[in-house]
Amino acid sequence: MLHPPAPIAIVGAMHDELAALLAAMPDEQPVRAAGRDFWQGHLEGQPVVVVLSRIGKVAAATTATVLLERFGVRAVLFTGVAGGLAPGVRVGDVVVATELLQHDMDASPLFPAYEVPLYGRARFAADAALAEALAGVAAEALREPAALLGAQAVQDFGLAAPRVHRGLVASGDRFVATAAESERLRAALPEALAVEMEGAAMAQVCHDYGVPFAAVRTVSDRADDAAHTDFTRFVATVASRCSEAVVRAALRRLAPRR
Repeated sequence: MLHPPAPIAIVGAMHDELAALLAAMPDEQPVRAAGRDFWQGHLEGQPVVVVLSRIGKVAAATTATVLLERFGVRAVLFTGVAGGLAPGVRVGDVVVATELLQHDMDASPLFPAYEVPLYGRARFAADAALAEALAGVAAEALREPAALLGAQAVQDFGLAAPRVHRGLVASGDRFVATAAESERLRAALPEALAVEMEGAAMAQVCHDYGVPFAAVRTVSDRADDAAHTDFTRFVATVASRCSEAVVRAALRRLAPRR
């Protein structure tokens, strides 16, 4: 007897990042757990669980644990926004994580800076196959930004030629929103492409359970003094559309072969 495949988890930190995906699910049903609604259903013919993690590393870790323990998901995809750090990572670009690190983890002198105590590592790798799939579909989606986002959004945010980047993403329990703090992060972590507040914690939990994890982020700002400008509108009009297009295309690509 064939058993249905385990679901894929789709996670975002803010409602607007997931609203379009939830609207596209034909049969979503909420299950309440740990103070969150976990929406079970199907997307692109695949079983999924979609959930709002809330903001920050502890909230992300709680959400990941419930997804793995209660829903038995076979993979976790995190989507949403991030602040660009590396030169050339511009507003509207998409960053796909290959590794994730907590930039505010520091148990020195007992352990090296950034290293998670008792793990012997600072960085947690994203699943290579999932990351490759996300990068591929993101590049396809961004070839025609006006078709994806609308001409007005492209004009308003200067998104004529968005790009896809792959590499290190840094997570921390701070919304990085000053040029001085952004510069400090670039000096300390020159490889980091972007900064956000959840991914590394979720990657660590998935590592503990041996479940594939991947993260795709649309760059909403340059993590500087202008980071708050039009943030809400960007999430609603740009990031949410990117998330929907990339996640749905990735699910089609990842569909089990019959």
